[in-house]
Amino acid sequence: MDIEDIRKGLKVMLDNVPYNIDDVEFVKPGKGRAIYRIRFRNLVDGSGLERTYHSGEKIQEANISTREGQFLYKEGDHFVFMNTDTFDQYLINADQLVDKKNYLKEGMIINTMFLGEKPLDITLPIFIEATVLKSDIAMRTDTVTAQMKHATLETGMELDVPVFIKEGDIVKVDTRTGSYVERVTAKK
Repeated sequence: MDIEDIRKGLKVMLDNVPYNIDDVEFVKPGKGRAIYRIRFRNLVDGSGLERTYHSGEKIQEANISTREGQFLYKEGDHFVFMNTDTFDQYLINADQLVDKKNYLKEGMIINTMFLGEKPLDITLPIFIEATVLKSDIAMRTDTVTAQMKHATLETGMELDVPVFIKEGDIVKVDTRTGSYVERVTAKK
């Protein structure tokens, strides 16, 4: 593929390793060929890379596919998923999932990105609902800003929630920011 056809979000191969294009900066100097400054993110280990290309150069597009999967359970340092079409199971290392592992609940449906038959990454739903297992005791004081306290969810994730949230409450969490959105139900 020509370097002129690249765009943010495209998956490419550099030195036989799949990368995501995180940012593209186009510079047209007064003389000479156009320059493309590209920021890449390694899809295997999450590391970053920046390279410069000139117009007319080529770059190899990665053969990435996406399949629906279901999170089954955690086994050691691996998370076990199942393809919802073929019922085949596959493992993803905890290091590959980075912070995404904090949102996984057993039975959750996710999309998995594959390079050939090798799972690379997952895409979470935008919001998840999780039960509060433990929360700090908060003292109410007269302030202008909202009062927050620390809580631990059933997934193991820790976040700040409003003081009215109690253990056993189900809360909605934004997986993009890792922040509390709202209380879904109160403990009965």
